[in-house]
Amino acid sequence: MSVDISIPRETRPDEYRVALTPAGVEALVSAGHRVFVEHHAGIHAGFDDDAYAAVGGRIVYSHEEAFRRGRIVAKFTRPTLDELQLMGQKQILLGFLHLAAGRRDKIRVLEKAGVCAIAWETVQKSDGDLPVLHGISTIAGRFLPQIVARFLQSNEGGRGVMLAGCPTVPPAEIVILGAGTIGTEAALALARNQASVYVLDINPRALERANRLLDGRGVTMFATEANIRKVVRFADAVIGAVYVPGQRTPVILTRELLRTMRRRSLFVDVSIDQGGCAETSRPTSHSNPTYMAEGVLHYCVPNITSVVARTVTHAMTYLTLPYLLTLANEGLDGASRIHPELGRGINISGGKVVHPGLQAALANGGEV
Repeated sequence: MSVDISIPRETRPDEYRVALTPAGVEALVSAGHRVFVEHHAGIHAGFDDDAYAAVGGRIVYSHEEAFRRGRIVAKFTRPTLDELQLMGQKQILLGFLHLAAGRRDKIRVLEKAGVCAIAWETVQKSDGDLPVLHGISTIAGRFLPQIVARFLQSNEGGRGVMLAGCPTVPPAEIVILGAGTIGTEAALALARNQASVYVLDINPRALERANRLLDGRGVTMFATEANIRKVVRFADAVIGAVYVPGQRTPVILTRELLRTMRRRSLFVDVSIDQGGCAETSRPTSHSNPTYMAEGVLHYCVPNITSVVARTVTHAMTYLTLPYLLTLANEGLDGASRIHPELGRGINISGGKVVHPGLQAALANGGEV
């Protein structure tokens, strides 16, 4: 049975990624499905309308049509409230939704509309692996040295410190809070750039893995309050890479703690899409990426990898196409049996919040 699938154009500021490459669309069309691609959906990632049309994609010229055509709507980043209001019953929405850090009215709209919302960041295997998030986080972690190096520069408001240092001056001191995929990949990439790296986490197994991979090129520490206080005082840059699946990120850095950091040091909050891990964090954009708070330069861009859109769109297609194909071929129940991790990624279904992490976030009260 043919299923209609929509690929809308992303509309958030400085969002250049798209959910699928033309090759991904071709695979779905070859399986007998119809794929509707919004005009210029992939243009910023280097994929024009002709590339999609050449493999059987059907170009639509209305944002509303792009959302309403598909039984399955595949996005990259979280929809706006206006976009959610275009959706209706029996539609399946997939994307990095980050509902636990979003506005409560978005959840109400999804519940009322009867949309099945599957968040890629909560698709989770039985061993705890988050396969889609892991792949995108790997890219983000490897991209972080470029961000840290840039915003440590004097002309960007930073301390004027070079990552690698020089024969007469020590390298930059970089502290990473979180030894998950982003934290570990960032640590490895920064160490290759000869920075001095410290990784903190509360998970001993994550620290063991990071320590093994760093192989003497960085320091791993248990994330006690005392250790965090100790390292942030001498850090040239702190990277917040804290993640709890489906829930809002806990606040690790208070204003009081940030005041102990060096003047014009850098704080990069890569957990901002889940609410941020500092009391001073608020979302920024690639057009206006930083602000100063408590004497510390903050970089809190939620869509960090958007500016490497082509690389990320290719990766996203490799990571999600097997799920999209199975979902289109077998339906939601069949796909959840074949890929149980996809079922665990369902946040809202049948007008109710069903993901335990999102339920816990809502149970904490007030705005999530």
